[in-house]
Amino acid sequence: MTQQPSSTLITSGRLLLALYFLVPGIMKFMQWDASVAYMETHNIPYAGPLLLIAALANVLGALLLITNRYVRLTSLGFVLYILVINLQLHAFWNVDAANQMHETQNFIKNLGILAGLLVLAGASVKRSLSLKGLGTSDSKLG
Repeated sequence: MTQQPSSTLITSGRLLLALYFLVPGIMKFMQWDASVAYMETHNIPYAGPLLLIAALANVLGALLLITNRYVRLTSLGFVLYILVINLQLHAFWNVDAANQMHETQNFIKNLGILAGLLVLAGASVKRSLSLKGLGTSDSKLG
């Protein structure tokens, strides 16, 4: 006898993952100058334009997860986003001893979020990308 996955647990996880991206996305807009300065301390070129892309990706991706649209694609997009963030902003192997524990913790925490996104992507339906389908929830497809 095979047990079906719990849609309540998957939905709860999806919404919490969305919140994880939505709040920082909004904060990037609200604390623009501080966010650009933080990126510049990590020697990220074109910090302003990249911050705009990151903030929009956070907010729009979170809204897709909240509304249960393109969950698999959005989750995999966030996986790539986290990999870039980890390598650029939480490279614990490149920081001084005073910051190494904090950056290691952020790096590992992000890997946990990445794992949750991979599980969510694996539990989500495959669908082709089209603007016409944007109004259709993934739950109506699977």
